[in-house]
Amino acid sequence: MTLAFDAPTNGLHFDSASVTAGAPYAQAVNEHASRNPLAFYVPGHGANAGGAGASLAEFFGSRALQLDVPPLVDGIDVGEESPRAEAMRLAAEAWGARRTWFLTNGSTQGNRTAALAVRGLGRDVLMQRSAHSSFVDGIILAGLRPGFVRPTVDTDLGIAHGVTPESVERAFAEHPGKPVAVYIVTPSYFGAVADVPAIAEVVHAHGAALIVDAAWGAHFGFHPELPESPLRQGADIAIMSTHKLTSSLTQSAMLHLGDGPYADVLEPLIDRAFGTTASTSESSLLLASLDLARRDLSSGAGFYEESIRNAERAREMTRLDGRFPVVSDGFGEFEDIVATDPFRIPMDIRSTGLDGHTVRNRLAREFDILVEMATASTIVLVVGFGKSPDLRPLLRALDALTLPEQDRTAAVELPPLPKAGEMRMLPRDAFFAETELVPVAEAIGRVSAASLAAYPPGIPNVLPGEEITQRVVEFLQAAATAPGGYVRGAADPAVEHMLVVAREDH
Repeated sequence: MTLAFDAPTNGLHFDSASVTAGAPYAQAVNEHASRNPLAFYVPGHGANAGGAGASLAEFFGSRALQLDVPPLVDGIDVGEESPRAEAMRLAAEAWGARRTWFLTNGSTQGNRTAALAVRGLGRDVLMQRSAHSSFVDGIILAGLRPGFVRPTVDTDLGIAHGVTPESVERAFAEHPGKPVAVYIVTPSYFGAVADVPAIAEVVHAHGAALIVDAAWGAHFGFHPELPESPLRQGADIAIMSTHKLTSSLTQSAMLHLGDGPYADVLEPLIDRAFGTTASTSESSLLLASLDLARRDLSSGAGFYEESIRNAERAREMTRLDGRFPVVSDGFGEFEDIVATDPFRIPMDIRSTGLDGHTVRNRLAREFDILVEMATASTIVLVVGFGKSPDLRPLLRALDALTLPEQDRTAAVELPPLPKAGEMRMLPRDAFFAETELVPVAEAIGRVSAASLAAYPPGIPNVLPGEEITQRVVEFLQAAATAPGGYVRGAADPAVEHMLVVAREDH
C-alpha cells in the first residue's frame, strides 16, 4: 500500500493501482475523488475539509470526505456496464450466485427485501422460529402468513441451534396453506451449520424457494476448511452480513439470488423489493467496502490459513485451561448441526459463578475486553478474517472474575420452552390493529400486537397475531427475572403488561 500525505487537506491519498486493483467500484470512487472536482451538489460537506466539513475531516480524515460520493455519477454507478454493476457481478461470481445486490442497511434490509419478494410467489411461508426480527418485520410488511419450523435447543446451555430436513418436512405437513418459501438461519450465532443441501431438497420437492439467512456466513466457500457457500448448496436467496466476519464496513451486506429453479421468477421480484427498501442516497463508503471485501476474500487464502490456525490455537488454549469449555466441541450431539464455523469461539463460562451477561459487561468495563455476545451461560468470541487472537488476557480476566464457592448463588432454571399460541390473525393485521396495553393477567387469551422473545434462548415466544397463553406468560416472566435474562420487545422489564389487539367493543 502506498500512502502519500496531502498537507493542504490533511488527508491520505491512496495509490489506486495497488489499493483498489480488482475492485472496480472502489477504484472508480477513488479516481473520482482524486480528481478533486469542484462540487456544487450533495453531500453538503462538498468533499473537502473546508467550512462545515472541517470537524468531519478532523474526526474521520479528509480522505473519507473525498470518497463520500453521491449516487448517480457517470463512470461510477450509472448504466448497466458501470463499475458498480461490474462489482456486483464479481460478487455474484465469488459466492456462486446468479445475481447480487449490495446492501447499505445490513442484513436487516436483506431479510425485509426477501420477505417482500416472496410475497410475489404467494402468501404462505415457513420460517425458523428463531429467525431474526427483521424477517418478522418483512412478514408484517408483506402481509405473509407464516408457519414455523422449531430449531433444536440445547436445554443445558439455553442455546437455539438450527433445523433439520425432517423438521422442515413436518412443518410443511402441519401448515394449513401451501408455503411458497422457507426461511432458515445458518450458521447460528454460535457457529452451528445446518444441512443446507438436504433442506433445499425438501423445500424444492414441495415447490417452494429456500431463503438462507447466512448473515454470519459471508466467508463460507472461500477455503476448503470452511463450509460451502449456501448458494452452491441449493439456496434460492441468501443474505450475508459481510461486515460481521469479513472486512466491509458496519451496516454493509449483500443479498444473493441463487441460480436455481426459481431464479427467473424471483429476480424481478427481488429487484422491485430492493427498490422499496434501499436508500436513494446509498453510502459510497459502504458500497466500496463491499467491493474491497469481495476482492480480498477472493484472493485471501493466505489470510484464511493464518486465521483458521490461530482460531484453533485459541480453542486449544481454552481446552487446556479446562474451566471454560468450548461449546462447539459438543455440537456433534445435535442432529441439526453438520459443520462448525471455526471463526466463532463460544465458551461456557458457568464455572465463574456468574451469568454470561454479567461476565460480558465486566470484561468490557473492568478489563477493556469486548466479546461479541453473551447468554446466561456463555460468551461468544468472534475471530475476524486475517486476525490473530490472543486469549491469554481473556483467560486471566475470567480467572479474576471467578467467584469463590461460598459467594455463588444457585442457578435459576427456566420452565420448559412453551409452545406458541395459535395464530388468530395475520401478523400484519395485528400489527396495524387498534391496540391496548393491559396487565399481563388480562392478556392471557388475547391476541398479541407485539413480538416478544425471551433471552435465553432467544426464540420469539409470541408474535403479532398469536394468542397469548398462560405458559408463554410464565416463561416470559421467569426469563425476565432470571439473572442476565430479559425479554426483547416487552412493554416493561418484568413483563407485567402486554400490548394486545383491542377488542371489537373497545
